[in-house]
Amino acid sequence: MRTEEVLAAIATGLWRWDNAAGTVTLDAEAARLIGLPPEPGSYRESAVRSRFHPVDWNEIYGVVNLAVAEGSLAEARLRIVDERGQVLRTVRSRSKPVHRTGEEDDSEAYVLYGTLQEVAEPQPGATDAAHTPITGDWRRSREAFLLDAGRALAEARSTAEVLRVAGSLSMPGFSPDGLAVFGAAGERLTIIGHHGHSMGDEEPFTDMPLDTDYPAAEVVRTGRAIYLPSPDEYRRRYPTTWPLARRFGRQSWAFLPLVSSGRTMGAWMAEFQHPVAFSPDERAVLSTVARMLAQALARAGVAETERELSLGLQRSMMPTLGPEIPGMTVAARYVPTGGGLQVGGDWYDMIPLPNGRIALVIGDVQGHDVRAAGLMGQLRIALRAYASEGHRPDAVLARASRFLSGLTDAYESVEGDEEPAAPRFATCLYAEVDPEAGTLDIARAGHPDPVVISADGTAVIRQTAGGLPLGIEADSDYPTTRVVLEPGETIMLCTDGLIETGGHDMATGWSRLRPVLEKPVEDLEQLADSLVQAVHGPTSHYTTGPLADRREDDIAVLVLRRESARAPETPPRRSVLTIAQAEPERISVGRQLVRELLHDWSDPEQVDSAVLMVSEMATNVLVHTDGDALMVAEVSGEQGGRRLRVEVADASDELPHKRRPGEMASSGRGLVLMEMLADAWGVDPRGEGKSIWFELYESDEPGVS
Repeated sequence: MRTEEVLAAIATGLWRWDNAAGTVTLDAEAARLIGLPPEPGSYRESAVRSRFHPVDWNEIYGVVNLAVAEGSLAEARLRIVDERGQVLRTVRSRSKPVHRTGEEDDSEAYVLYGTLQEVAEPQPGATDAAHTPITGDWRRSREAFLLDAGRALAEARSTAEVLRVAGSLSMPGFSPDGLAVFGAAGERLTIIGHHGHSMGDEEPFTDMPLDTDYPAAEVVRTGRAIYLPSPDEYRRRYPTTWPLARRFGRQSWAFLPLVSSGRTMGAWMAEFQHPVAFSPDERAVLSTVARMLAQALARAGVAETERELSLGLQRSMMPTLGPEIPGMTVAARYVPTGGGLQVGGDWYDMIPLPNGRIALVIGDVQGHDVRAAGLMGQLRIALRAYASEGHRPDAVLARASRFLSGLTDAYESVEGDEEPAAPRFATCLYAEVDPEAGTLDIARAGHPDPVVISADGTAVIRQTAGGLPLGIEADSDYPTTRVVLEPGETIMLCTDGLIETGGHDMATGWSRLRPVLEKPVEDLEQLADSLVQAVHGPTSHYTTGPLADRREDDIAVLVLRRESARAPETPPRRSVLTIAQAEPERISVGRQLVRELLHDWSDPEQVDSAVLMVSEMATNVLVHTDGDALMVAEVSGEQGGRRLRVEVADASDELPHKRRPGEMASSGRGLVLMEMLADAWGVDPRGEGKSIWFELYESDEPGVS
């Protein structure tokens, strides 16, 4: 009797499935079992597939992939259906995947050789443990478990959360009571995390060489799963490391590769208190969980890297406010676009200027990606540099536009794409604030106009002259508009994200914000919060939570108020004197001017100190430069608590250096004297030249400064 006849007598057929060619070859018995004419033949995969229950056909792919990875048999139970979808019978498939000749490197090209045998499904209420894993109830519970596990792992956002989810998984019928996730760092095994063990249990496995005779190390090396159903099997296969595992008292172990993007990134160990035979169905579940776990860990790693990068960018680029402005209050908010990196192209800044004033800057680089954030950081630094040189607002923006134009050209030249990215531009508003006079000299580059809120609460858009956005043209003009803030008035500067979010244009956006601006608020911090809340709801100073997740565009807001609750100030005394190179005798005139300004100063010793420092500063200009000296001396404040500030400016860019002169030296004492005698002093570069200054603060008690 032939083999085919023997197999047919026991209701067993032969089949051959070539997945690369998409054909299935059946003998007569296999064709009968599948519901096709009972004769040998070769069929298209689609014709055979229509005879299997759709759920079972999908599952067989996982079983076959597991067998391919492990080099083992693929076993599965499959339901056969007729044309109407009614189940005819259940068959057991046992097959061996064999790589196609000459295609060993292609894991997807294989041929399945196997058998089909009709089996009977257990009757409801049957208690045969051997059949439990393949009942319909178990299959449905397995499907529900995998769906729940996949959903939970997909929602995990960090490695710790992935491990927590993995530790809480309750597999149908064979839940592990301990797990560990191993990674690889170079040629050594590492522990990413574990569950069901005590603190410190991971020590022997941390930093273990990959060539160690340990199951997890072998899995990482080979990429193949290892199943150890009993302690005897563990001890037989891994005698060297068996003592490490014995102390945990487990009965069965499964070590599965964690594969992501075709690369084995680690291993997952599942331990069981009770013996597990690791049937094909159980292996299929473990293999599926391992694949989902690997994907979740890979996603979590990428998310954690992005979060770390985002936090680093935030720390380095987060806008900050500088020192307090005398007589003024300032508040600001920055809310980046939600999703991805929590940084964008909007920014604000507050810059101390060499002339004692303050510059307020607010701007918006086109885009919300990493490149926009990078350009924003570079443009912000450039603006600070130009402002610190003492340039006027129009010159600062003109230089910044030239800088950004050259920077975007450089970006475009190194893109490497067939279609390089278009050059970026930025809008910006730069205001030089004079706290004493309450004036703001504003230059604007395509940015929204400011809003001025009067002391009685009326909010008005203050029209200012402006030029093109920065970076559009290398050479652009930016006219300056002076805005005067009266005591009690507030000015609001913002980016267009505050105005146009939610489908609004400029007009409707301002209409939405006007009631917020005109609502009486004593605290500017509260006003800044109210403005962003009017757009998206509650927020904090630097929002990166639910508000940011709903954002359409970045938001940057600056509000500045000139305080009104101050006692009337005595008008400052001010004297200005030019000391030319050809008139060194005018230094004595400068000394006399200072004495006259301080005629009623409470401490005569401070007056002498001021005269001495003025003489040193002016002489230093005439001796060490080729230009003239401009002295500005000013006394401000109420008697008993006044401030003297003296500046001597020249056109030389060379900054003075402090030296320690010898006893017989005739020079080099100027800065040393200022450090000893002045309450505050400094050297500030300007657009052309520099300014050296000092301040003295009056005390009610003579001899105390």
